[in-house]
Amino acid sequence: MLEAFVTNLGRYNEGYLDGEFLKLPATTEEVQALLKRIHVDGVRYEEVFITDYETDISGLYDCLGEHESIDELNYLASLLENMQEWEQQKFAAALELGEHTGSVKDLINVAQNLDCFEHYPDIEDEEDLGRYYIEEMCALEVPDHLQNYIDYEAYGRDMNLDENGSFVNGGYIVSNGDSFAEYYNNRDDLPEEHHIFAYPVPEKSVQKLLASYQETISEAPTALERPRPGKGER
Repeated sequence: MLEAFVTNLGRYNEGYLDGEFLKLPATTEEVQALLKRIHVDGVRYEEVFITDYETDISGLYDCLGEHESIDELNYLASLLENMQEWEQQKFAAALELGEHTGSVKDLINVAQNLDCFEHYPDIEDEEDLGRYYIEEMCALEVPDHLQNYIDYEAYGRDMNLDENGSFVNGGYIVSNGDSFAEYYNNRDDLPEEHHIFAYPVPEKSVQKLLASYQETISEAPTALERPRPGKGER
């Protein structure tokens, strides 16, 4: 559904491409394992950016940038994964309208506002639209003996202008007038299970070394506790 090529920014600036595709939605453990493989340790290398995407949702690729939040991408991917096929088609058609595509935040809200759109995947042009409204929606009563004289294309053109719909790669889409709600505003609205970005856990040997240092420091006597040397002692 959605994969992001996560790249080590520090290594990239040094002339190396340390990166790998992350299939979303993912878990914290999967993110940590990937970061470890591309040498992002949270100490020497902390920053990542996204150099490529792969998705089978038409139009989604062009809406995503290099510096997207992995947590937000994970949330979006989860929403898309839970859609039925017809909902995914409607989502792709809604993206072509270009009204809510400026950020991942917008895309998340589109995914949660699909009921604001009507999508007709089999309608490809104005003639199809006019025929659909007249024959299927009964928008205009036409006696049988006059059906051959109807200009379906002209009627479809008028309907399209009237409702401000759009012919897109996936058919025809139009806003049905329902209010578009901002369900997602910022990362404060991100469900806890989608906070998946975390640096790899240090190796046990490193943890033990740090613990040893800490123990040595805590057990070492302070200057006030150290005995003063006696006469002749150095």
